[in-house]
Amino acid sequence: MEHLRPSLITDLRTLGVREGDAVMIHASMRAVGPVDGGAAGLIDALDAAVGASGTLMMVLGAYDEWAWVNERPEAERAALLAEATPFDALVAPAETDLGVLAEVFRTHPGTLVSDHPEGRFGVRGRLAPAFVAGVPWDDYYGPGSPLERLVDARGRVLRLGADPNTITLTHYAEYLADVPGKRRVRRTRRVTTPDGPIIRTVDCLDDSDGIVEYAGGDYFTDILRAYDAEGGVRHGRVGNAATELLDAAPYVAFAASWMTAHLAPKY
Repeated sequence: MEHLRPSLITDLRTLGVREGDAVMIHASMRAVGPVDGGAAGLIDALDAAVGASGTLMMVLGAYDEWAWVNERPEAERAALLAEATPFDALVAPAETDLGVLAEVFRTHPGTLVSDHPEGRFGVRGRLAPAFVAGVPWDDYYGPGSPLERLVDARGRVLRLGADPNTITLTHYAEYLADVPGKRRVRRTRRVTTPDGPIIRTVDCLDDSDGIVEYAGGDYFTDILRAYDAEGGVRHGRVGNAATELLDAAPYVAFAASWMTAHLAPKY
């Protein structure tokens, strides 16, 4: 049986989503189950839950069939990218591993996108223009990023059946954590500009393999579980999905403190 918009809104309200909230979404449509209108119907229900004064946000990234170039020596990359389709924030599809909802969110009428080939976000609602304007090129998950703007707006994170290692906001906490020797990466992309395609490099903390080696394997999951154990997560159900709601600012503070305690070397 399909979940209808009124029942989804009721589920979201019961969980604690309020009108005027700024909410970052991580979702599995498979976990939510059949929705009247599909992924677009779920977005409409989320829109209604936060209302005209609210804001919705998703990480989109960008599908990049040339990502393999960044596994090659840096000196070779520009030549290898000479014929690559340049990144265009307005047309590039979302990363496929983010699930079907991300691409539907990107193309849903009213969604604005930030102009970045690695840390691209889609935002809709009252704060969307402020969240996507003038984002930093390097360290795109750090200070000045849409993630920091979500924290400053007293935003929240809504997880609809998402895997426990998928809280993108944890990347912002990586910039705040007092951990020596954080790993950094440099990526090369061909991007669209008003003057035509150009090659640009992007420098940032390593958001693929972690900022340091971690014996536990996946510190994103461990941070969420520890935060949940402290009572920082509200649990409920939206459609068929086991769902979690947490406030962005206290989560980031907790995550940064946890990383400082658990990732810093012990001398």
